[in-house]
Amino acid sequence: MKDKAISLLQELTEAHSVPGHEDEVRAIFVNELEDCGELSADRSGSVFCNLDGEGPRVIVAGHMDEIGFLVQNITPDGFIQFLSVGGWWEHTIIAQRVEIRTRSGEKVIGVVGSRPPHFLPEAQRRQLMSIDQMHIDVGASSRQEVEQEFGISLGDPIAPWSPFTPLQREDWFMAKAFDNRVGMAGTIQAGKILSGGARPNKIILAGTVQEEVGLRGARTAAIHSKPDVAIILEGPPADDTPGFSRAESQGRVGGGVQIRLFDPSAIMNPRLAELAIRTAREEGIPHQVTVRRSGGTDAGSFHLAGEGVPSVVLGVPSRYIHSHNSVIDVNDYLHMVSLAVALVRRLDDATVKGLTRFL
Repeated sequence: MKDKAISLLQELTEAHSVPGHEDEVRAIFVNELEDCGELSADRSGSVFCNLDGEGPRVIVAGHMDEIGFLVQNITPDGFIQFLSVGGWWEHTIIAQRVEIRTRSGEKVIGVVGSRPPHFLPEAQRRQLMSIDQMHIDVGASSRQEVEQEFGISLGDPIAPWSPFTPLQREDWFMAKAFDNRVGMAGTIQAGKILSGGARPNKIILAGTVQEEVGLRGARTAAIHSKPDVAIILEGPPADDTPGFSRAESQGRVGGGVQIRLFDPSAIMNPRLAELAIRTAREEGIPHQVTVRRSGGTDAGSFHLAGEGVPSVVLGVPSRYIHSHNSVIDVNDYLHMVSLAVALVRRLDDATVKGLTRFL
């Protein structure tokens, strides 16, 4: 399973899928799961695979999009101005390579321009440059060349360019978009395992759109799928690097699957969260529990759907997310898949009804 996980993570992280343009990840989802169940999509572009079964409807979901940019303007001398889709810290953007996907599907490599320090006064070197002051250089000499020869148009999506790379430490990998390609890979692999055995429920596997710009796809996905329980698979930020207190770390790379209880977007159903923790303990799955002061996931939309959907988030801690290069331990990913599968298998009708029995 590890070799397949690594191969799938490479394929997914190297795919180009910024919010509203999730086609490449959607195609991987369909290709991997078309033999497992019935495929469908909602009108926002989220995609689903329904596995045969009886009982409560359990959705296992990850979001397909990654943070990126859009072409906002092309200058007369051929430089591209851009805007962000998703949350960026501007310090991480300057001098990085990016990949522009044209309407025809071609990819054009460029670099976010940086001014050499020779041309910067001392005070300016310490200033944070905003995105609207930046440009992308694709090696063109005019707007006409960018549009007619390179095929780039206003509104074209731009993703970071960062190949999937093994690190020196065994099972550690660096890539862009582990937020949330770990969730997409986990949804696919957990779904394949669950499609082959007995379980007390009906499973909906889902890839949602536009999570990075306000949890948008999960809203329509919940309407389309009508789940009784939602298990969200994510790539949350690790907090085990310099500047964090190791004693207070709740997202250590190599520490196991992360079980999130709270963030500003959602209070997880306490009974479901406790079931996840108990399942991890009883199954011997390394795990870490987290309560987050910031951030949000698709649980923020799923838990408010209809009359309410009990939700929990399982994650793979990743260093340096929302940048060109993030780092994971693939064993944390494997633990996430194991916990998702074990948790789903415990969600029978009585258990699911008990999650929302308040009277």
